[in-house]
Amino acid sequence: MEREELMGKTEAILFAGGEPVALERIAQVLGVRTYAVEEAVDALREKYNTPNSGIHLLRLENTAQFCTNPAYIQPVRDALDLKRNTPLSQAAMEVLAVVAYNQPVTKAFVEQVRGVDCSGVIGSLMQKDLLEERGRLELPGRPLLYGTTENFLRCFQLSSLEELPPPPSEQEEAGKEQETMESLF
Repeated sequence: MEREELMGKTEAILFAGGEPVALERIAQVLGVRTYAVEEAVDALREKYNTPNSGIHLLRLENTAQFCTNPAYIQPVRDALDLKRNTPLSQAAMEVLAVVAYNQPVTKAFVEQVRGVDCSGVIGSLMQKDLLEERGRLELPGRPLLYGTTENFLRCFQLSSLEELPPPPSEQEEAGKEQETMESLF
């Protein structure tokens, strides 16, 4: 199959899919190798992911999906009468950070790191499809394990968890605490 034809077919599948589509599935359907679909997706990303394009192509680990260019989200919301999602609270962002950097984790682990009960926040993040259950830990009581979802990657515009910034080192944290203490006196 020629490169242009493969790009066209891949583009049509992603457009019609609406949700993230596995690159392996596209390759299987088109009868080509996965690396050929990856190259087609990369070429489509170059084509669409420009500042003036209305749509962008997101690559999420081994899937791809068309989405609205973030620069044009407000006119889309206005035209389609979409309500703005409420922003995440500081507590929700903290829980997401703990889970994203340490997953899979138990609720008890998150609570130990944060020092407060996280039941409500975890429930809220699961309703928003940012966290999901990942099984149970083989300990007494068999506590649930939690991890981030593909929707988490999409919302934070990440291709994979490897794109997360490195967590601050303990030295940096100690320096911030010292600066805070000095500013008080």
